[in-house]
Amino acid sequence: MSLPRPRRPAPFPSPGSAPATAEVHARSGRSGFAMVGGGGGGGVGAGLLENANPLIYERSGERPVTAGEEDEQVPDSIDAREIFDLIRSINDPEHPLTLEELNVVEQVRVQVSDPESTVAVAFTPTIPHCSMATLIGLSIKVKLLRSLPQRFKMDVHITPGTHASEHAVNKQLADKERVAAALENTHLLEVVNQCLSARS
Repeated sequence: MSLPRPRRPAPFPSPGSAPATAEVHARSGRSGFAMVGGGGGGGVGAGLLENANPLIYERSGERPVTAGEEDEQVPDSIDAREIFDLIRSINDPEHPLTLEELNVVEQVRVQVSDPESTVAVAFTPTIPHCSMATLIGLSIKVKLLRSLPQRFKMDVHITPGTHASEHAVNKQLADKERVAAALENTHLLEVVNQCLSARS
């Protein structure tokens, strides 16, 4: 008998300082790229963590390098593990943890076709009403845009059934003009860059 996968705890508001995303949460609407999903008591705008006690998952090991990958004469195709390695270390906007440690991204939810130049990443917010879902998706998309050849078409979306505003978030992430406008918003871009910066 297999044990059920651990469920994420419900949000538990706790007092504390607002994360760096509070200002962005208030101003990001100017770019047409609104934070979707929060509401009710607490959340980022109120200076409370939406998910104060998230489950933390073990990081996967480093991928072993094969002889074929070291051979400069052999074309190296991009696969799901390579994409996962790009996004696994993105920092969560609320916690000093990576998206991998929070199980927001997993290799099994990355689909890649190198011949067709397509990448699809499904991510799972830690709670169904996470107002940071849009920012997390944007951070993943920006990391891929900065890391992959321009030939790739990217689809970053929420894992079906895991977020209350899944359709609205996915629609924003799929809109190239809204993504471009969001990245012209200096406050939002600063927070995205914090999510993408390496931890010291």
